[in-house]
Amino acid sequence: MLAEPSVDSRPIYMDHHATTPVDDEVVSAMLPYFAQNFGNPSSTTHVYGAVAREATERAREEVAELINAASADEIIFTGGATESDNLAIEGVAYGFSHRGKHIITSAIEHKAVLQPCKRLETEGFRVTYLPVDQYGLVEPDSVLRAIAHDTILISLQYVNSEIGTIQPLDMIGQLARERNVIFHTDAAQATGKIRTDVRQLKVDVLSLSGHKMYGPKGVGALYVRKGVDLEPILLGGGQEKGYRAGTLNVPGIVGLGKACEIARRDLESECKRLSALRDRLTEGLLKRVALARVNGHPTRRLPHNLNISFEYVDSEALIESLPEIALSAGSACTSQSKEPSYVLLALGLSERLALSAIRFGLGRCNTTEQVDRVVDLIASSIEQLRNLSPLFMPPRSGGVDASGLTAKIPL
Repeated sequence: MLAEPSVDSRPIYMDHHATTPVDDEVVSAMLPYFAQNFGNPSSTTHVYGAVAREATERAREEVAELINAASADEIIFTGGATESDNLAIEGVAYGFSHRGKHIITSAIEHKAVLQPCKRLETEGFRVTYLPVDQYGLVEPDSVLRAIAHDTILISLQYVNSEIGTIQPLDMIGQLARERNVIFHTDAAQATGKIRTDVRQLKVDVLSLSGHKMYGPKGVGALYVRKGVDLEPILLGGGQEKGYRAGTLNVPGIVGLGKACEIARRDLESECKRLSALRDRLTEGLLKRVALARVNGHPTRRLPHNLNISFEYVDSEALIESLPEIALSAGSACTSQSKEPSYVLLALGLSERLALSAIRFGLGRCNTTEQVDRVVDLIASSIEQLRNLSPLFMPPRSGGVDASGLTAKIPL
């Protein structure tokens, strides 16, 4: 069993894409619902159930307000974004199979979307996996070309968890609506980080998660626009309007609601602060480290995301050499894999560059001093690792173009 480090000795946390610490305000909001207000919101005959029900409905309103849903009734609570994605994909597929069996998604979606799509293919559904460009963008024209007479669902993530690229959902949503195709987005990495307006984006179904936005783990939500009827995948007591059976996780739902309230309150100021920190980190690394390149779109990206490849450096070796920083090479869901990221390969990177990529995820707890410290540590460690590599040849003239945020190296 690992000993818990003291607060002062803990590494600098820069893995906020994987999970976020629960906000103190969120913890305070949740605590009464573990022991004092412990009722089941489905219990209608006494005050314990009424108190719990009132709390869950208040949280439902907070979620709806954050994403600008037309009504709180369009919010379904789930066990997290993975369940929300599965319910969205399979719920639409089974609920609308009488209209067709064609689904459109992209090659860089989260596995919580790709795996249900793969399973549906074994059941007679046809899935089109759209390619992305060098920045990870899905071209709206490619979506338009892929839509067929039997297309029932388009599922595209709002932002990618590895490279932070923001997709043009509003344009794609308009195409889907004009052709009467249901449009789903996995917005787990976007909600609470950037403006997420379901009406402006023209999405019909949206997945989100509590632990990606300083709420608790094990709770999420699915926005389902009024008029879209999904086939449930969990059957039982008929909770959540029959879409998701099971006793509601009241403390978790209360925490999710509070996290949404805080995100709505602080969104604009935190976006500006994190963008400035991200740019400082980017510029510092590109000035100090030769043969480095930023992966993903240079401007259409999350304010707290940086994915950067350091040539001639194995990302796993770099992470192991830096116990002072909590980092990852990519999605936490695939961190046990020794294979290069399928997301980075889809952008056209070589396996070598994909295996040299590090993902930085900044958050509320990070400071300018921490960013400068991370730059120093990363630059020093890369110098040591490259000196040990028989393949590394120092560039003759810098090799870094900081203004373009990429190194002048071949893909």
